Amino acid sequence: MNNFSFQAGTNYVFGKDKHKKIGELVKPYASKILLVYGGGSIKRNGIYDDVVASLKANNIEFVELSGIQANPRYEKVQEGIALLRKENFGLILAVGGGSVIDTSKAIALATKTDDVWNFYTNGGEPETAIPVATILTIPAAGSEVSPDSVITYQGRKLGYSTEKFRPVVSVVNPDIFMTLPKNQIANGVTDMMSHIFERYFTQTEHTDLIDSLCEATLKTIMRNATLLMKAPKNYDAWAEVSLGGSFAHNGFLGCGRKQDWGCHGMEHELSAQDEKVAHGAGLAVLTPNWMRYVYKENPRMFFQFATNVMDIKPERDMDKTINAGIDKLQQFFVSIGQPTTLRELGFNENSPLEEMAKKGAGDGFLGNFKPLYWQDVLAIYKASL
Repeated sequence: MNNFSFQAGTNYVFGKDKHKKIGELVKPYASKILLVYGGGSIKRNGIYDDVVASLKANNIEFVELSGIQANPRYEKVQEGIALLRKENFGLILAVGGGSVIDTSKAIALATKTDDVWNFYTNGGEPETAIPVATILTIPAAGSEVSPDSVITYQGRKLGYSTEKFRPVVSVVNPDIFMTLPKNQIANGVTDMMSHIFERYFTQTEHTDLIDSLCEATLKTIMRNATLLMKAPKNYDAWAEVSLGGSFAHNGFLGCGRKQDWGCHGMEHELSAQDEKVAHGAGLAVLTPNWMRYVYKENPRMFFQFATNVMDIKPERDMDKTINAGIDKLQQFFVSIGQPTTLRELGFNENSPLEEMAKKGAGDGFLGNFKPLYWQDVLAIYKASL
């Protein structure tokens, strides 16, 4: 196990009707806030009215930034920065899923600069950031508890991480998720599972405790996702899935181990190329093919996954057991309505796969379990067609 430092400073508020207390929860941080959300769903389902009532009851002024879309764009970040310059908010409240939260985090960087994109392209640590609070409406990205944000701009989809991003307050009410369509459930489940895979598959030895926690979280998410496909209003199943999604990405399941993040890097190029590609759908296609491409770098880790997570009966032939586990994972993705090929997402042999692979790998490589140079990324793309 490697040395590590772990912190999770978010006040995580979970349960029925907890979003109605948001005014009380953010009042210690600011008397004037920027309220960020997506389309009209929070107005149709009553969440917007609940939030506004709570803010007004606590004498908190707010200005709105709406219209945040999937694969969040830097242009909306710039709109938020313009509002920030005009209004001088003390906190940003994101009511939505990962795209809304990631947009809010990016805006929060604009205390000293308008060129927030520079952090995504060149890194560095901001001097300060505006506090961010969230009310989660789609469990998937884990952004409600993470120090991470992903933004799309000029054909690139790039991530940036700083502890100054980690929300100060996040409200998770499983009742809010009951009207989500099944494709959003599937994409969310796939994304949170991928967050665990990126940490679980490691070359670091002696990580038994975190291995076991990863395995239990994966099995819990899969079991309850299957229930939600049959009964989308099952509160208890939503509670398990949403809590699993938060713990998948708050950092704890990565403690003491070298992480990978190759699949996320490869998928970001897919959804940057075509904004209609859902992040979870892209991950569902790429992940099994990544597994088949890299598993021989450390077969023991994938044998453990096959037997402990996918419940494959171990065979003398380790490769047979491993491939059975990968096949069963792919079958699970199919069972929740996910695609298995890039063709289903609109890609083919004439797509700019080589260009995407080179962008993804850059001058170096993606991942750590097996370093993926652009030729490796291209091979996985082609195997996924």
